Amino acid sequence: MMPKICLIEDDEIMGESLADRLGLEGFAHDWFRDGAAALTGLRGGDYALVISDIRLPDTTGDTLFDTLLSERLSLPPFIFITGHGEIDMAVRLLKKGARDYITKPFDLDALIEKIQDIVTPKSVVGTGALGLSPAMRQIEAMLQRLASSSASVLITGESGVGKERVAQALHRLAGAEKPFVAVNCGALTESLLEAELFGYEKGAFTGATRTKKGVFELAHGGTLFLDEIGDMPLSMQVKLLRALQERCIVRVGAEVPIPVDLRLVCATHQMLQERVTNGSFREDLYYRINVVELRIPPLRERPQDILALAHSLLVELATVSGRAPLGLTAAAEHALKAYPWPGNVRELKNALERASLMSDGHLISHDILFDRPAPALAAHADVANSLRDYLFECERDFIVRALGGCQWQIQACADTLGISRKNLWEKMRKLGIDKEGS
Repeated sequence: MMPKICLIEDDEIMGESLADRLGLEGFAHDWFRDGAAALTGLRGGDYALVISDIRLPDTTGDTLFDTLLSERLSLPPFIFITGHGEIDMAVRLLKKGARDYITKPFDLDALIEKIQDIVTPKSVVGTGALGLSPAMRQIEAMLQRLASSSASVLITGESGVGKERVAQALHRLAGAEKPFVAVNCGALTESLLEAELFGYEKGAFTGATRTKKGVFELAHGGTLFLDEIGDMPLSMQVKLLRALQERCIVRVGAEVPIPVDLRLVCATHQMLQERVTNGSFREDLYYRINVVELRIPPLRERPQDILALAHSLLVELATVSGRAPLGLTAAAEHALKAYPWPGNVRELKNALERASLMSDGHLISHDILFDRPAPALAAHADVANSLRDYLFECERDFIVRALGGCQWQIQACADTLGISRKNLWEKMRKLGIDKEGS
């Protein structure tokens, strides 16, 4: 969810200007015209920031702030709007705990920058790496909350939706310098899985020519990602549960327990509750690993993410190959959005990797991406409208991507596009672009 802002301003022109700009920048907000209404809203609302004029029709910002402090409420940051003759009061408010103040007439751009610095959390990963859809932004917000805890997380969703990418994003938020170790529980036999998880001593079995640490030890202090946990045999589930309960492991062929401290993140494409019901997955282990569940929707349910993910993946592929990232033609972009992607992000990455290898220029065409010619424009009388709609969608997609690449900083995006800030605002209004809906 986007941060919500409480705006307290009785001046209709200033209030409307602030409310319009907050909406354009993608911030949810409530606008109160007097102190009494604001008090009611602040007592019952959940706000990331309060912007309040010091002079209100029924009270002052100073009195309003004192009232809230006396009620021992957990207050969001306050920014006060003050005239030149009220700076002393603003300074007193800073000493009482207000975050900042601005003097009239103020620079609206500078105020927006202050707001973003206060309420916008640091990015989990580069823009578009998880997605721009409301569902993925909600997951990103949840990751921000989970980063400071050590709670076990279960990530669910169809095969290929990007469960490991989400696990890595959580790990980076919690501390990228710490180890991140991943293992696919469905890709190993039971005996190999035990040795992989817990390690083994030299001579523990045929072929064990040296002592080897398991992934639990390797992930100590960091994150252990167990993919396809639903495929783990019941006998191994018992051993995993014991390790999680006791927070220590015993290597195969050893007797001495080894303490481990890590965050466990599990993932599965299966319905674990159904497997618990039919007895193929332990109920006690299910509740142990599922303190918080994050469901990743399939790509077909979040088409807003397709282009952002595609460009992010192209950057990743370029980094590996050592060449400049390739772009996409308009036809390729529209085909990407129209395709249902049954293999989800994994299929998207595979298609882009193959197309990157086959492309000779700087752009990936529709023909290269899908190995077939682009469909011809439908032949009907309303060709002009079709072209107009096509250009409208192309321009909208281009600006949304540019905004995403600039972290939705309006001035930075305008500079990138080579247009004025005002021109960009007008285009955003005309094209129906806002941060929350795009």
